[in-house]
Amino acid sequence: MKRPRPRSRKLFGGDVHSLRCCVDDYLGWMLMTNHSEKTVEFREEVFGYLIGWCEERGVRNACDVTKPLLERYQRHLYHLKKRDGNPLSFRTQYARLVPVKSLFKWLCRCNRLLFDPASGIELPKWDKRLPRHVLTASEAESVLDQANAATSLGLRDRALLETLYSTGMRRAELTNLRLYDIDRERGTIMVRQGKGKKDRMLPIGERALAWIEKYLAESRPLLASPPDDGRLWLNAIGEPLIPSGVGEIVRNYVTAADIGKLGSCHMFRHTCATLMLEGGADIRYIQAMLGHASLETTEIYTQVSIRKLKEIHRATHPARMERTPPDPPEPP
Repeated sequence: MKRPRPRSRKLFGGDVHSLRCCVDDYLGWMLMTNHSEKTVEFREEVFGYLIGWCEERGVRNACDVTKPLLERYQRHLYHLKKRDGNPLSFRTQYARLVPVKSLFKWLCRCNRLLFDPASGIELPKWDKRLPRHVLTASEAESVLDQANAATSLGLRDRALLETLYSTGMRRAELTNLRLYDIDRERGTIMVRQGKGKKDRMLPIGERALAWIEKYLAESRPLLASPPDDGRLWLNAIGEPLIPSGVGEIVRNYVTAADIGKLGSCHMFRHTCATLMLEGGADIRYIQAMLGHASLETTEIYTQVSIRKLKEIHRATHPARMERTPPDPPEPP
């Protein structure tokens, strides 16, 4: 993988004391300390919002940013409306404020500022919601059957869907797969540089592996065109699939299945974890499968999987359905 180059101060410009220059230096430090390039790109976008808002109010230097000013910015985010007229979610507000706190903490650590104006900013709490839709095993099979394996692209899509269903990997991880990441003999698949720039080895089911082998033998040779960089999944013109393209493919098959549920790649991730948990898998193994850094993130699936709870409820609750129903009232 090509190593990203540290950023120069020319991204946002300005003198060394300006907020723009401080942001440039902070982003460069993130790259030099091996932070994810996607994380750096997201924070660059977030800082663009902050810089624009501050400059509209005549604040251009980092030393002029105060706690009251950042509190005003936080209120601005709370009242800000999206294009559809809805306010920003608390999750989005949280995501925009965390990099700001990190920036000023770093500036103080580097002695660029004498005090941290963001240290007293209280981050908003955001709801931890359950997945909106999770497929049952029969619904998942219905979605898989929508792909027409008689065509090159349909065979590719069936193999892709089977891989998502079997491994629960993220769509970006799926698009980064290369031919040498599939170990057919061991029945494993290697996810390289996943979230948090972590590698992990995943088991893959025999059925999914068989579909991948069929795709490699019959479909990929027809799709590939030079130069071939070894990416596993290719589009109709021989270029590697991108995450948004995979999302659209999966979403279309879910819609075509007409199961009354909407979703895309993450739906299969939720489905994989939920069905494994209902099948008796230890939650720590599911954590390893999904690549979660914290077990707390994985524990959400204990709330989605209600089958075990229903069994305990049926066995222990005094109002269980097995009780003899009351006698019907006697006719007058």
